[in-house]
Amino acid sequence: MDGGCGPAPRSSSPAWRWSREVSVPEPVLTEPVVAIVGAGPAGLRVAQGLAEAGLRPLLLDEGHRAGGQIYRRPPPGAERPAAALYGFEAGRAQTLHALADALAPRIEYRPGTMVWGIAAREPTGFDLDCLGPRGHERIAVDRLVLATGAMDRTLPFPGWTLPGVFTLGAAQIALKAQGMAIGRRVALVGAGPLLPLVAHQYAKAGATVVAVLDATPLGAKVKAAPRLAALPATLAKGVWYTVAGAMRGVPVRSGVRSVAVEGDGHVEALSWEDSRGRRHRVACDAVGASFGLRSEAQAADLAGCRFVFEPVTRQWQPERSPEGRSSHPHVYLAGDGSGIGGADVAELQGERTALAVLADLGRPRDAAREARLDRHLARQAGFRAALEAAYPYPHHLVDRIGDDEIVCRCEGITAGALRRAATGRDAREMNRLKALTRAGMGRCQGRVCGHAAAEILARTLSVPVEAVGRLRGQAPIKPIPLREPV
Repeated sequence: MDGGCGPAPRSSSPAWRWSREVSVPEPVLTEPVVAIVGAGPAGLRVAQGLAEAGLRPLLLDEGHRAGGQIYRRPPPGAERPAAALYGFEAGRAQTLHALADALAPRIEYRPGTMVWGIAAREPTGFDLDCLGPRGHERIAVDRLVLATGAMDRTLPFPGWTLPGVFTLGAAQIALKAQGMAIGRRVALVGAGPLLPLVAHQYAKAGATVVAVLDATPLGAKVKAAPRLAALPATLAKGVWYTVAGAMRGVPVRSGVRSVAVEGDGHVEALSWEDSRGRRHRVACDAVGASFGLRSEAQAADLAGCRFVFEPVTRQWQPERSPEGRSSHPHVYLAGDGSGIGGADVAELQGERTALAVLADLGRPRDAAREARLDRHLARQAGFRAALEAAYPYPHHLVDRIGDDEIVCRCEGITAGALRRAATGRDAREMNRLKALTRAGMGRCQGRVCGHAAAEILARTLSVPVEAVGRLRGQAPIKPIPLREPV
């Protein structure tokens, strides 16, 4: 879609409705402008709940077609069978895509629009700084729902800046949006449930997957299996991905201690050390790597939300109630942008958050529906805790980061520079580290390097990672052009 029109411009003078019987003007009551940022599973379910209640929410999304990352849709004219793109989730993907199309006439939908800044507006509400097909614009809203999703968590390793090294999320985008693989002979490295999924998707697409290297131990998955069985269908899908890969001859190795990409100007090979300390090498022309997911929470920071540290996933996240409320009375949160839960949880949270928004606006409540969603979400939370236990954080890879390894690619800052700032310049907190070294000051605003920098700083100081804090959000939260394109 090319997009719809936004909310009507606000006027400083009230609107009036005149009656023939009386001469006293009466103010017209207008519906509040509710903006949703993100059109993935969470954002679409929020939009559905609000639209069904008679509201007309504003849905802003960077993607050109609704669906988010997990259910990303190819561009028009490049569609492929849903089963080829989404596997077991083809039915769910098609349902959400149909929902997005059905909602379009009932909401104000702005595809291809990035929210890069958020400012509080007196006495209530927010001004959203956006960049999209209309260029730069500022949109005034009364309430804000953030469904901003997640991105790959990266860790530096030798050769990770070579052309041909991608994140696993980028490897998925290449398949879904462009219908192509990142290479002909692909090696995949990771520490999370995305690893076996991408390996299956690439093998099914016809790419030669030469190695799948899991930095987490196999024993952790075996130990977590009884708790994962709380959702047997989900567990079965994960097991099937692994078994299907093995039947295709895809080599899978668990407990990998270190990895390194080799090549002169491009990827030529991947070497690694296995759990027994033995070295291996395989020729390849592309590498996909991801060490879990991190919430895209910069927008929540700009909106004034309070953050808390989540020890299992080792990241700071905006505080969120089970109903979807943030610490700010007019900001709501749903999906992976406020805690990693996956697509199924994102849908449930989106529906639950819509009910919270409606309740706060004085709309009728469906208590039975709320209770049902709360039960489903509690069950999913238990499964997610087991999944995190199955893929524990790979501390050993942080300890293997050499001093000459680049951590902040935008500014060219090495791990050694970070360590020297910690030991020699009293950088004991992330924002001081940023000020002294420029790590996190580049185009990504620390979205890529911030996590690794915090882990390195904490290990250098021998303190828990939460003790070094987090980088404060700054606008623009993503790169924008200084001038609108002509």
